Amino acid sequence: MENPHSPISIPEASPKPYKKSFVTTLMEAASLRSPFKEDTYFTSHLKASEKKALQELKDKLMASYGPDGECTMWGIPLLAEDEKADVVLLKFLRARDFRVLDSFRMLQKCLAWRKEFKADSVGEEDLGFKELEGVVAYMRGYDREGHPVCYNAYGVFKDKDMYERIFGDEEKLNKFLRWRIQVLERGISLLHFKPGGINSIIQVTDLKDMPKRELRVASNQILSLFQDNYPEMVARKIFINVPWYFSVLYSMFGPFLTQRTKSKFVISREGHAAETLYKFIRPEDVPVQYGGLSRPNDLQKPASEFTVKGGEKVNIQIEGIEAGATLTWDLVVGGWDLEYSAEFVPNKEDSYTIAVEKPRKLSPTEEAIRNSYTSKESGKLVLSVDNTSSRRKKVAAYRYTVRKSTLE
Repeated sequence: MENPHSPISIPEASPKPYKKSFVTTLMEAASLRSPFKEDTYFTSHLKASEKKALQELKDKLMASYGPDGECTMWGIPLLAEDEKADVVLLKFLRARDFRVLDSFRMLQKCLAWRKEFKADSVGEEDLGFKELEGVVAYMRGYDREGHPVCYNAYGVFKDKDMYERIFGDEEKLNKFLRWRIQVLERGISLLHFKPGGINSIIQVTDLKDMPKRELRVASNQILSLFQDNYPEMVARKIFINVPWYFSVLYSMFGPFLTQRTKSKFVISREGHAAETLYKFIRPEDVPVQYGGLSRPNDLQKPASEFTVKGGEKVNIQIEGIEAGATLTWDLVVGGWDLEYSAEFVPNKEDSYTIAVEKPRKLSPTEEAIRNSYTSKESGKLVLSVDNTSSRRKKVAAYRYTVRKSTLE
């Protein structure tokens, strides 16, 4: 049953607007630059000099590897005269500003590394990191444009026992790096490698509780592997739960980054993950720990989005519920810090309204609510979110299913 109703907003007195802090202003400035424009990979869109560089790179590959040489990447023969090969080659050219010799050297090194690392088969290996799956690095859903999304969160490594178990010696570190490459390779397997198609992923990195000093070696190696061997594979890098000092560091080192690199960055301070992610990813694809509705191995039923303004109460009415039907709903408000309740209102005038969930204050870190109710009579369910004590506008989403009674 699809939802034909929009949330009904009942505004209350709005609190006075608040002034932005220096840190807030700085972080917004870092986020609101011109957005990254992804390459379409249509050769017809290339400049004459870029087309020439592409052909020169192909000629160098043919001269070095020959028509029968082993020159394959992500299952794509690079010497084949087709659009998939062009997409891969253009990624290397773009990464080196179409300098043919630099692009060729980068490509050669990458081919050698993939052969030595056995990168083509790493996706099928069982590396034994079950405790890290769905926690540290994992693919989950797609953004609004269809890019696969990879989430990264290293806060669990603030636990010293966990850190020692994963990074305790060089052998363990290398195994972790192999696992992290495995996650990336599985994400890349979802790409089209086709002009006008989806040819890159989205990276979401959660900086909350990330132990900077301890992870420096691992972070540097991961970054080096990605930069050297996966050019132009990331369309956007979203940093969430960013601590205040990150913006200061960014303002210092930002001038040394290329405009193309900086244009891929989106920076969101702590407590604003949901409102940032919703701009790029639908709520049903955002993990519950970041203010979305996505749970592992869950059905990705589309959600309805709405906003709750500061000083406002919103009622969501789900009507047309028959006697004996079971209603299941998911509801989330980014950065909650408001009051929530649910009640069933029977159609009969002489029936009493039933408090399904009594009003309760939800903390900012509360995950999405999922609940069910089986009605004994026909009526409607009203979900209420009361933001009248706050001055902050919040993003929100909900969805529901109705299962009719099987009784005659």
